[in-house]
Amino acid sequence: MVSTSIANAPLTIAGRSFQSRLFTGTGKYPTLQQMQASIERSGCEMVTVAVRRVQSAAAGHAGLMEAIDWKRIWMLPNTAGCTDADEAVRVARLGRELAKLAGQEDNNFVKLEVIPDSRHLLPDPIGTLEAAERLVQEGFAVLPYINADPLLAQRLEDVGCATVMPLGSPIGSGQGLNNAANIGLIIENAGVPVVVDAGIGVPSEAAQALEMGADAVLVNSAIALAGDPSAMAEAMGQAVQAGRIAYLAGRLPKRNQASASSPSEGLVSS
Repeated sequence: MVSTSIANAPLTIAGRSFQSRLFTGTGKYPTLQQMQASIERSGCEMVTVAVRRVQSAAAGHAGLMEAIDWKRIWMLPNTAGCTDADEAVRVARLGRELAKLAGQEDNNFVKLEVIPDSRHLLPDPIGTLEAAERLVQEGFAVLPYINADPLLAQRLEDVGCATVMPLGSPIGSGQGLNNAANIGLIIENAGVPVVVDAGIGVPSEAAQALEMGADAVLVNSAIALAGDPSAMAEAMGQAVQAGRIAYLAGRLPKRNQASASSPSEGLVSS
């Protein structure tokens, strides 16, 4: 029996615990007010922030730091926009300082993104591994965004990453878990939390990731670009809870044949 305490057990990453297994982003929202409402209704406790865009006050990011209650929400600085390992390491250091400015003196988290391909936004495995090794040595808790490559995931775990974050499908595509088979292999072999990131378009796909055994999901575009972002955020939060409980409960095994749900004994003869 899955007790309430087991179902509500927190997720721990690099020594920090989170009750919600939904992480959200801060980009693409039409307004800061919609972002604030979405974070609130989602129930999330960690949001990712693009360091370069905040520092440059890019469109949609001006005022972002003041719009979020950083006493309640844990910042996950990310290296979005970085095309090589050197650049990602520099931006990660800036992200750590940004977290300190928000009052999170002990925040050493970084979502590592190394993406040289501006069209498909697929991560560079070699650059990601190189940057991860350097950042771990500098004391960062590294959460690397990767393609769903089980071998790379293992290498990143081996060098000391706090999680691995395989993509479900390309960023912002809403194609869902196209890489489900490989994600399943990563989950099966991982000794660190697995956070499915990118491609989730609807709550059922978020639930699917948790049902497979993923520890969490990060969802941004599907919420920010929804017709009603805050309502979609709430739906995503509920889907993640349902998926987690379903995983703990254990699914019905798949069969090649039908199996009647009613007993065959005691049937009334004609």
